This record gives sequence, C-alpha cells and structure tokens, in this order.
Amino acid sequence: MSDDPGLHDPAQEPAEADPAAPEHERVRTGVPRVDEVIVAVEELEDRPVEEHVGVFETAHEQLRQALDAPDDAPDDPA
Repeated sequence: MSDDPGLHDPAQEPAEADPAAPEHERVRTGVPRVDEVIVAVEELEDRPVEEHVGVFETAHEQLRQALDAPDDAPDDPA
C-alpha cells in the first residue's frame, strides 16, 4: 500500500451493511428479572462510556441475585 494520499484504496473503505439483514436481534429469556438486566445493558450504546462500569456492576449483582433465588421466590422481595 502506498502512503500517497492521492491514491484511492477501496480495501480501506468500511464495508456496507446488508440492507436485508436485521439491524440487531434482541435477546430475551422470558425471565423478567433477567430480561430487565439485558435491556439495561442494551441501552448502554446510548449512554456515556463513563456510566458503563456502573451498569455492568449492577447487572452482575442483579443476575447473581436472580440465579441465587429459588424458583418459587417472588421477583420483588419488598
């Protein structure tokens, strides 16, 4: 590859998205507590990077609680 800025290299252009492909398939588990965590993580793309760590830490804690809870326990302990 040449460093000449006047030369056009098509390999350096971003690939075009397939218009027939779905933009993003959302994952859902059917478990409300888990699905709420998934939605929060999906919404990270709209939030500043500085907030990502806190969202992931909260998601981790909520998923641990969901896994540790007995199947017959209510979703809301309050």
